Parts: sequence; C-alpha cells; structure tokens
Amino acid sequence: MSATSQMSDMNTTAPVPPTLYIEGPAFWTPTLPGWDAASAAFRGEGALADPPAKRPAPQVLAPAERRRAPDTVALALEVAAAAMAASGRNAADVPCVFTSAHGDLSINDYMCGTLATDPKVLSPTKFHNSVHNAAVGYWTIGTGCMAASNAVSAYAHSFASGLLEAAVQCAADQEPVLLVGYDTPTVGALTSVTDSRGLLAVALVLAPAPTERTVAALHWSMASGADAATEATQPRSDAAKSLAGINPMADALGLFESLAHLGKEPPAPVDLPLSPTLSLRLQLQPLNRS
Repeated sequence: MSATSQMSDMNTTAPVPPTLYIEGPAFWTPTLPGWDAASAAFRGEGALADPPAKRPAPQVLAPAERRRAPDTVALALEVAAAAMAASGRNAADVPCVFTSAHGDLSINDYMCGTLATDPKVLSPTKFHNSVHNAAVGYWTIGTGCMAASNAVSAYAHSFASGLLEAAVQCAADQEPVLLVGYDTPTVGALTSVTDSRGLLAVALVLAPAPTERTVAALHWSMASGADAATEATQPRSDAAKSLAGINPMADALGLFESLAHLGKEPPAPVDLPLSPTLSLRLQLQPLNRS
C-alpha cells in the first residue's frame, strides 16, 4: 500500500478510543501513606493515619541523598518505586512521565528571596533541585533507567496532561510507561498567587496489554466543546473529600477512588479537564479473569 493510500485510510477511518491497562497504582499523602491505606479509606474501610506521616523516605536514594532530597523528590520517588514494585517490572527498562504543577515551591521561594537579598550565598544544590525535571532526574539516576523520561507541567491541569502524555506514548510505542504526579505546599510570597497545601503524590503504570498484575482496563478519549467536562470528577468518600483541592494533584483523586472501588460497584466515567473546552474522559473496566 502506498503512503498516500495509508494517509487516506487514516483520514477516513473513525478514531477508536484507545484501551490501555493499569498496573501498580501507588498513592502517598501524610494521612494516607500508601495505596493499601488509601484504597481502604476510599472504600470506607479504613481511617486516616493519626498522627500523619511527615514525609516519605524513598529507598531508591542512598541514605545521605534521602536526607538532603526536597519533599518533591521524596514524594515522587516514593510512589514511583511503589508503582514499579507492584507492577513487577524492572524500573531500568520502563519509560516515565513525571508531572507537577509547581515543581518545588519551597526552593523557588528560597531562591527568589536569596536573589533579592544576598545572591552571593545562593546554594547551587538548592538550584538544581528547583527545576521541574529534578525528581525524574533523581529517579533515572537511582534506578539506572536509560529509557525515555519526561517532565510535564501544565499548572492546574498537570495530572491530566501527564496522563495524556503517558497514554499516548504507551499507545504509540506499545511499551509500558510509568506515570508519576506530585505537588507540595505553597510558601512565602507565592501564597498570594497560588493555593497549594499539603503533600500529595500518585503513580501508576500504563501497559499496552494485560498481564497477571493488571488491575483494570482503561479506556480513554478526548472530549471538546459542549461535550467536554468543565471540572474534574469530584471525590465521593470522606477520605477523598478531605484531600480535595489541597493541591493541583488532587485532580487524580477521582481516578484513584474509582480504582479503589473497582469490582465493588459499576465504575462511572472520570473527567479530567485539560482546558476550559477540552477534557480527558476515562472509563475503567474490571478484567474478567475467569
């Protein structure tokens, strides 16, 4: 078949919403430190941690690096490692997409304040942790991953944009992709322009075909115009509601709450806005393993 004929077929064939497969969901916030705790609480079968955890201690990092790592890196690497362990895959072989609305707001506040008052004492270590790809850099170094790695940021729509990036990459390459999302609190002068509270991180592995570790099929499609959702699917459980809106990564709550209820009730569509007129629609499907 000629290239012209192939392009003609592509232009006239109705698009089919891709189906991917979710492995290894991971979750971390101080009141629900881990997917087991979070999924139970989302089903109304568990309670919030008391006292809350302070922050994770990712074993991917050497002890000295673990102590020096900022919250963004600790959060991202904790859920990334948990997702990979649950998927049973080798982290060194799996491409990854890390997404965060703000990156490290604490370090950026420090840098801006130091540049304004005494720039000569600015810490180079703080600087290299200020960029959005710091966490994915630590991950690829710590795991020896030589596969493609991406850092995505789209402000309030960062989780949806990161998920779309990972889904497209997985569908195009027919290889599994690790998705990691994380955000931290606003501090200092930045509190006047954006509201971000608490620590929240999520992760999952998207695969092109089911395996024995698959937890659900994921059908995804784009909606625009009148069909597009105007806001993210709202959480239902008390545990998820307690986290709603704490920072931009809370948009992921609808998907992870649906994963927690999978097999308990028919899954409803999950909408994730990408813009005022464009959204990502997700539909989970339990796998029939009989």
